[in-house]
Amino acid sequence: MQRRILLIIGGGIAAYKSLDLIRRLQDAGCSVTPVLTRAAEQFVTPLSASALAAAKVYRDLFDLTDEAEMGHIELSRSADLVVVAPATADLMAKMAQGHANDLASTLLLATDTPVLIAPAMNVRMWEHPATRRNLAVLQGDGIRTVGPDEGPMACGEFGFGRMAEVPQIVAAVEAALADGPLAGKHVVVTSGPTHEPIDPVRYIANRSSGAQGTAIAAALVELGARVTFVSGPATVPPPEGVDVVAVETARQMREAVLAALPADAGVFAAAVADWRVQNAAGQKMKKDGSGRPPALEFTENPDILSEVSTLDRNRPQLVVGFAAETNDVTAHAKAKRARKGCDWIVANDVSEGTGIMGGAENEVTLITESEVETWPRMGKDAVARQLAQRIAEALT
Repeated sequence: MQRRILLIIGGGIAAYKSLDLIRRLQDAGCSVTPVLTRAAEQFVTPLSASALAAAKVYRDLFDLTDEAEMGHIELSRSADLVVVAPATADLMAKMAQGHANDLASTLLLATDTPVLIAPAMNVRMWEHPATRRNLAVLQGDGIRTVGPDEGPMACGEFGFGRMAEVPQIVAAVEAALADGPLAGKHVVVTSGPTHEPIDPVRYIANRSSGAQGTAIAAALVELGARVTFVSGPATVPPPEGVDVVAVETARQMREAVLAALPADAGVFAAAVADWRVQNAAGQKMKKDGSGRPPALEFTENPDILSEVSTLDRNRPQLVVGFAAETNDVTAHAKAKRARKGCDWIVANDVSEGTGIMGGAENEVTLITESEVETWPRMGKDAVARQLAQRIAEALT
């Protein structure tokens, strides 16, 4: 069955990519109905969008002919998915505040269809507190995001704000439309290490590639889940089809996780640093010739797993923690599950010689309230699929 996409094209330079997106969505078996904002028409023409989509392009809220043929309410609900690409800062603000002063914002307010946005804007606009607040509101409303990416921009600046590439958006669309046991479920996954600065060039971190967390997020997407992927600076790229929130420190990860709630499940696979330097230097520390190292003062980082496990509001139905141990793996993991208050612990032995940390394979023990189940050593993708299936069984 052909899936129907309502594509709202916002007014940013990235709008030119929307023409390629139309073609790629059609190649993926979707029909596309384009909606152009007035600003979008400065970058792409209605004729080009209509020709590529082989469909009428909608532009005006008060077009009586269109209202007779298909009212804006019907148009907003006739698709299987609403995609906003590019989602400008202005469009995101309208969505977050519930404005309806043009066709695009009215459709987004009137729809009862799932929505996916691909943000695109200047890096300073993306990092502005107002945009971050709007993003948190939208994600809290269940709106999926893909991107933005980091890179050079048309304005000459560099940073996060580039619209995700078309194949990434198509993958996110396919994930949003996926049927599976986790369809309609939202899962937060943390992954990778955190970097806790000592000074502007040095930091404390755990050895983590992010490979297992990435594999888990991808496996959950395959089962139909909407995944918010909160990742520290990992060496493996995030999977396609997830809402990526990139962070550096444990405190940033905590803020991102709490902002992503509510969720049906949380999988906390990140290797979060237990400590941070309280007296981190604002400038690079120099040797002074005395032979004495600088005195570093440490303080504990927030315990994200424990905090989420004991929330009064917005606690996920299922909270899964990870325990990377070097000895007495099962005993330490059991104690951690009880101490943190989470539902499950996935424990593994990362001692020297196992090849687990940073490797392609894993050997885990799943610890629940009622059982201890050791899985055979297998690839991290296989571990992820098995864990995702168990999560699906627990939530359905």
